[in-house]
Amino acid sequence: MKFRIGLIGRIIIAIALAVGLGLLLPAIHEGFANWVVRLFATFNMLFGGFLNFVVPLIIIGFIAPGIAQLGKGSGKLLGIATVFAYASTIFAGIMAFVVATAILPNFIGSATDTSVAEAAREAGTAFFDLEMPPVMGIMTALLIAFLFGIGMASIGSKTMLPVFEEFQLIIEKVISFVIIPLLPVHIFGIFLNMTYTGEVGKVLSVFALVFVMIIILHLLMLTIQYTVAGAMSKRNPLFLMKTMAPAYFTALGTQSSAATIPVTLRQARKTGASEKVTDFTIPLFATIHLSGSTITLVSCSIGVLLMNGLPVSFAEYLPFILMLGVTMIAAPGVPGGAVMAAVGLLSSMLGFSEAMVALMIALYMAQDSFGTATNVTGDGAIAIMVDKFTKK
Repeated sequence: MKFRIGLIGRIIIAIALAVGLGLLLPAIHEGFANWVVRLFATFNMLFGGFLNFVVPLIIIGFIAPGIAQLGKGSGKLLGIATVFAYASTIFAGIMAFVVATAILPNFIGSATDTSVAEAAREAGTAFFDLEMPPVMGIMTALLIAFLFGIGMASIGSKTMLPVFEEFQLIIEKVISFVIIPLLPVHIFGIFLNMTYTGEVGKVLSVFALVFVMIIILHLLMLTIQYTVAGAMSKRNPLFLMKTMAPAYFTALGTQSSAATIPVTLRQARKTGASEKVTDFTIPLFATIHLSGSTITLVSCSIGVLLMNGLPVSFAEYLPFILMLGVTMIAAPGVPGGAVMAAVGLLSSMLGFSEAMVALMIALYMAQDSFGTATNVTGDGAIAIMVDKFTKK
């Protein structure tokens, strides 16, 4: 049996190697150290440029078929389920914003005097520049995705939808076989730069703080969801959470909502929700209910902004959270699908640079399995709410 290191394991190894090499190289030879840092800065420039090129295609590939496929459901139940799922996702994002802005500035603000991303960028400049302009802007891609997605749903498209579904499969292949395998190398280069400039200690301390805060927020969100579901169904919330626990632990291993659907569906039926509702909503929620991922994205992005000395305001974040709930629709069943779908929003709405996006991806990927587990476990609670609401 082959031993295979998962993506999170590879990222952790990449960070550890980057920190070790970044501390060791200057002691060996300063000129050689600078050459190695510039080499990986060149790789990061190429990878970042390719990622920026692919982002609009990711948005179209995910959102257009995702919206069109929603139109296949039975009208009333689909509408109610979508409202509950979206409301849960948005509530999770707002809760994460409130907690993160109350806690993180007390630790990050006093510890970080300069922009981490700026310091890393200045330390290692690429050997050359290569422009990879995207075929369209982020907002253009969003508008095209909405236009075609809603249009295909309204006419019940049988010709264009298969084309968009195949396009989505192509984009998923690009993510699975190009972007995801190269991510550890990209993150290695970023952390090598930060170690070389002496910023890595600040970043790792922030990583640890944000990691703990997010896990607590995930558990708090599940508690809120099952308290509401228990009140609506007149069942013990602790019993409901215990019933859905197998789905949580399965998702920790698979890192995919789609791959966990069979377990989530089986456990959701055991909560007492009707089979008709669970059979329809659980597969649907695997693509549209992302409360755990939203908590992770909002918390991590606030951490990255504060690390780089940038302001955080609710006026900017509310539109970002509202768009997240839509942009992550039908994010692929691969690790990191949600953050890949959100990269465009991070750049266009929050002003993230390439170095900040790399930090964000590293921070998010460390949490990905926990966010996915929270997503699928929360699906059971939302299914109970929809079941009780439709009965009334």
